[in-house]
Amino acid sequence: MTLAPPSHERGITTLTLDSPANRNALSARLVGELAGALETCGADDTVRAVVLTHTGNTFCAGADLTAPPDPHTLVALMRAIVALPKPVVARVTGHVRAGGLGLLGACDISVAGPGASFALTESRLGLAPAVISLPLLPRLDATAAARYFLTGERFDATEAARIGLVSLAAGPEGADKALVPVLDGLRRASPQGLAASKELVTATVLKSFDSHTEDVIARSAALFASDDAREGMTAFLERRDPAWVL
Repeated sequence: MTLAPPSHERGITTLTLDSPANRNALSARLVGELAGALETCGADDTVRAVVLTHTGNTFCAGADLTAPPDPHTLVALMRAIVALPKPVVARVTGHVRAGGLGLLGACDISVAGPGASFALTESRLGLAPAVISLPLLPRLDATAAARYFLTGERFDATEAARIGLVSLAAGPEGADKALVPVLDGLRRASPQGLAASKELVTATVLKSFDSHTEDVIARSAALFASDDAREGMTAFLERRDPAWVL
């Protein structure tokens, strides 16, 4: 399994990415298991909200280059998170890279601990954050998106909160303590109230999916088939700089 068995406490179901061998990278298997678990949560009246978290020091390392998911499947997973009539809350205490930011950006609320770090590294592989731009661009500060999409720089939880990637950067108390008032608020809300409120705040993100999915999938496919991408991914796997680095 790449997803730990779910836990449930007072209306909150926790789904834990648990594939430490590849740093919780988005393999076809992980995407399928997570999509199935979310569908189950959506149909369960005892589930008020979902917490998405991880084992190890990496929330998600991006796409698994050895067993990548079909782009349509990955888009469907992100859209399912956005469209789920129950809030999905990300708890991040480690690193998030590339496609992992798309998973994070699809969540409604996110709390990042002081050990979290983030980077959109696609440009360094000869690629672009095309598919994951669907949930990210409607939510991120436009100037910051331009910087981090282009440079691949790493940034911390405080910066992630400033640019709109996460809802809250937890202080020294850590992510779990910062989540307490968030989860308490969700438990106090009615299921109808949560669903109706989420529908309002996700409308723009869903429009992004409905308007641009096929375009970004085509862009992504063309990039993955390019010479630059072959060199970039080979260099990454061989732990060396690609040929274009000056």
